Amino acid sequence: MPPVGESHPRVSHFRWTVCALLFFATTVNYIDRQVLGILAPELQRIIGWSEVEYGYIVTAFQTAYAIGLLIFGRLIDRFGTKLGYFAAILIWSIAAMAHAAARSAFGFGVARFALGFGEAGNFPSAIKAVAEWFPKKERALATGIFNAGTNVGAVIAPAVVPWITIVFGWPAAFLVTGGVGFLWVFFWLALYDLPEKKKSLSPDELSYILSDQAEPEPQKIGWLSLLKYRQTWAILIGKFMTDPIWWFYLYWLPKFLNAKFGLGLTKLGLPLVAIYVIADIGSIGGGWLSSSLIKKGWSVNRSRKTVMLICALCIVPIMSASRASEVWVAVLLIGLAASSHQAWSANIFTYASDMFPKKAVGSVTGLGGMAGAIGGMLFSASAGYILEWTGSYLILFLISGSAYLLALGLIQILVPRLEPVSFPGTFQGGRHP
Repeated sequence: MPPVGESHPRVSHFRWTVCALLFFATTVNYIDRQVLGILAPELQRIIGWSEVEYGYIVTAFQTAYAIGLLIFGRLIDRFGTKLGYFAAILIWSIAAMAHAAARSAFGFGVARFALGFGEAGNFPSAIKAVAEWFPKKERALATGIFNAGTNVGAVIAPAVVPWITIVFGWPAAFLVTGGVGFLWVFFWLALYDLPEKKKSLSPDELSYILSDQAEPEPQKIGWLSLLKYRQTWAILIGKFMTDPIWWFYLYWLPKFLNAKFGLGLTKLGLPLVAIYVIADIGSIGGGWLSSSLIKKGWSVNRSRKTVMLICALCIVPIMSASRASEVWVAVLLIGLAASSHQAWSANIFTYASDMFPKKAVGSVTGLGGMAGAIGGMLFSASAGYILEWTGSYLILFLISGSAYLLALGLIQILVPRLEPVSFPGTFQGGRHP
């Protein structure tokens, strides 16, 4: 028992407040991103764009997203997470609201380009914040939790966007959802800072956050120097091959359900909500599982890749989704694949902080995201032509089901042990469990 007048030191858990901020930002990010996909069948009827033109609209977003990831990743490493995240959400919120003024395929393409550029700042900022606020053994769990915001946003959007559209018109859907980001900015600026600068943080929590082996930081890391390392290419290839599948879910699922099962605007909500609720389980579960295995003594390499192999195998059944005769059979197949993708993402996102010093995490995440966006551009443009030519989603689902096993095989060839990068004369990897 401590002497009278003394008390036990207060153990804080502020890092989970930071995680909550990242979760809500990612939720807003995906609400804004999802609105167009939900309204696509209705807007196609009103505006009259073709499948190919819709593919170009989606590609405009992904082109800007690729450019933005490269730029934001670098800016965040240079100017810090707090300023970078603030700028990103400000840009994408304004761009989301600007969709309300579009009246042509070209107009939507311009708005999507601006939205893509701003939204590109979300994941480099969030991944770097996790690296700053969490030790390695908790990073996959924290990443899985904030990444679950992608599914929550994708659940909220189909639940509210049709109602807003029916009552107030489709421009209101963009204005209302785009305006939410301004509320988040207030809390971000008030609450976020580096752990070392956070005065309300308990010494015990600060010590826990910084409990990983100290890593001497390189003085300067350029993009070209990062491309010299196979660790960078493992992340780039993994994202290039699997991110496009998630883009496909976001932008073509409402159109698939409409074309295959005749679901209109008022009936799309429940199937889409079901798919993304299932996906939420994967996002948190995949991060929790690899973090749990590490705490039980598994190596980072073994835990991450075991979970990713399970995910890749669970995605294979989606190949039969286009042949499903019942809507809820298709929903369950797609939900399983979407859940497995999110568990996969929670682990591949942590590769940057597993293998690179904190000073490089934003840049590496940006490069990986750019590779994923480029893959998404190619897949989206191709999807428009495939649907125009075949009228079937079969080829697209075959690609979706096979991409992850191939990606994991290539990752294993490039980084068989997920060892940290050693920058000559600066960063020495040291022991990596």
